[in-house]
Amino acid sequence: MRKFIFGYIVNSIIVFISFFFLIWLKFGVFLPSPRVEYTFVLFFIVFTSVSLITKKYKIAKLEHHRDIISSIAISNIVSLIVFAILIRYLRHFVELRFVIIYTVLLSAILELASAYLVLKFKGALGRMFFYQEPTDTDEKEEKVNSEVLIERTPPKMEEFQKYHVEIDLHNIIIEETNEQTFQFIRKYFSNALDTLIVSTSTRFNIANQPRDKYKAIINLTRINDFKYVNKFFETVNRKLEDDGIFIDWVETYGLRKKRILSKYIAGINYLVYTLDYIFHRVFPKLPVTKKIYFFITKGRNRVLSKAESFGRLYSCGFEIVEEKFIDNRLFFVVRKIKDPAFDTNPTYGPIIKLRRIGKNGKIIGVYKLRTMHAYSEYLQGYIHKKNDLQEGGKFKNDFRITTIGRIFRKLWIDELPMLINFVKGDLKLVGVRPLSQHYFNLYTEEIKLKRLKYKPGLIPPFYADLPKTLDEIMASEIRYLEAYDKSPVLTDIRYFFKAFYNIIFKRARSN
Repeated sequence: MRKFIFGYIVNSIIVFISFFFLIWLKFGVFLPSPRVEYTFVLFFIVFTSVSLITKKYKIAKLEHHRDIISSIAISNIVSLIVFAILIRYLRHFVELRFVIIYTVLLSAILELASAYLVLKFKGALGRMFFYQEPTDTDEKEEKVNSEVLIERTPPKMEEFQKYHVEIDLHNIIIEETNEQTFQFIRKYFSNALDTLIVSTSTRFNIANQPRDKYKAIINLTRINDFKYVNKFFETVNRKLEDDGIFIDWVETYGLRKKRILSKYIAGINYLVYTLDYIFHRVFPKLPVTKKIYFFITKGRNRVLSKAESFGRLYSCGFEIVEEKFIDNRLFFVVRKIKDPAFDTNPTYGPIIKLRRIGKNGKIIGVYKLRTMHAYSEYLQGYIHKKNDLQEGGKFKNDFRITTIGRIFRKLWIDELPMLINFVKGDLKLVGVRPLSQHYFNLYTEEIKLKRLKYKPGLIPPFYADLPKTLDEIMASEIRYLEAYDKSPVLTDIRYFFKAFYNIIFKRARSN
């Protein structure tokens, strides 16, 4: 409470000084008129309300520069937007719009300077303002919020000792989560002595355990806060026995949106969500803002989709055993099935290069616009096993596809970069579709061998015959390849114009 009051007082002083300093710059007087006083009171109420909603007054609790910069920046951006709206409708704000806008900007600069001084001299300032003798409540909170690292001793214990370990495990998980989470986790290990329980965002606390291997590793910190997500998963993989279990949780796009919208009052919540969307989802993908984003966040509190989270796990040698939503968290249970792939070129960015099987089995990089979440290519086996195929040979209910990706696919925008492969000679104009290794393995051996004799094409026979099932797709390709053997040029011309007619007049599309 003392930290909150200190933050509120400092912020209020800064706002007061900034406002009347700008009044002096604009009008050349320090003595305010009743009109100015009324405007200041209204301004102060709005500004304070936004600061309370965005929790800016709690920056005294923050330890890192990036967290303070982010907190102050978000709060003042929201304030600017709110005042920009009010200036259009409130007469007093219109007359002093220069003062209002620049007060917010000047306050932000002074707040950052004050926060810097607090961090730099927090030893002396803390004794005056921040730090108190710890109470029982503080000690309890510190215990709950601190990282829990428990090394289970080898299974050479008597039964009563094992019983106490089980009770201890139950209490630890309950402190960090809840009873429902414990019951979900408890199904996946039979012996607590073979299990490592942690609540950590750093892989050091996994790698530094003295025991070489565990049957199960359970982490109670969300993976959104891992600085290096794949490195963390790779470390867990090394510490697990074959078929070992790893349990953790993620806050997905949808869960994050739900949390933000329920956290703030109506009207403000969508404004905060929009800013969060821009900062956490747009900034990391733009070359200009990407470095700024990771400088501020250090890769923590990142926004992750379900597809990217699971794709990263599969790339690091795991397979999904179970997933469950508990208390607005997506918990997952995965099993170690192999060593990590150590992929240095995942499909990140707007233009991606997918590994596809070309002529004679050569792996070619096919260029496309991104329509799926990052790391989605690792989930083909998982999606096929869970959802199977729909009409047209695509996967049913494919959660890997983004909203804009569905639009791109409908308009064929996503396939435009494949013209690069056409120019390079990897693809010809008409030919069988270039397939991933997983999809290729669904074909019969006869068709596999026949396909490998030819280059794949930009326009597959699918658009000429419009097959609905995988068997029909294979039959369509066999007919094309047999006709191509007899008359390559005429076959490609015939299939091109037939596909063109179906696409233009029958609105044929790949799902």
